Amino acid sequence: MSRKKLLLQLLDEGYGRQAWHGPNLRQSIRGVTARQAAWRPGRGRHNIWEEVVHAAYWKYAVRRRLLGEKRGSFVLKGSNWFARPQERSEKAWRGDRALLEKEHETLRRAVAQTADTPRGRKLLRHVYGIAMHDVYHAGQIRLLRRLMGTR
Repeated sequence: MSRKKLLLQLLDEGYGRQAWHGPNLRQSIRGVTARQAAWRPGRGRHNIWEEVVHAAYWKYAVRRRLLGEKRGSFVLKGSNWFARPQERSEKAWRGDRALLEKEHETLRRAVAQTADTPRGRKLLRHVYGIAMHDVYHAGQIRLLRRLMGTR
């Protein structure tokens, strides 16, 4: 299997394709309402909504590194963690889920474009790292869902 094909497969299994390890990131948020996404297990703890936007941000950050783009072009101000929800509505929740989907697809294109370049080879661990990052946060989201009493 080529490096590019393997990297794309890793990204997809962590995010949206069926994988042997259980729910991936997209599956972990399937059926979650805005109310559920905004629920916090305790004061100062992250909610599902914040986990989703955090994952979108890091997909952006890895893409930016792969393509050599400048910092500061993420659609939201700030970095890493973003307080959510700003507006507690299904429309706002759909928008942030769409942001995650867009950042995943944009990252896939960047990986396909750079996998076999010197820069892509140098940043290889960032690509498989973001796939593991998705699986890690999928697990956190599944735990949050259990804590709030939903599956």
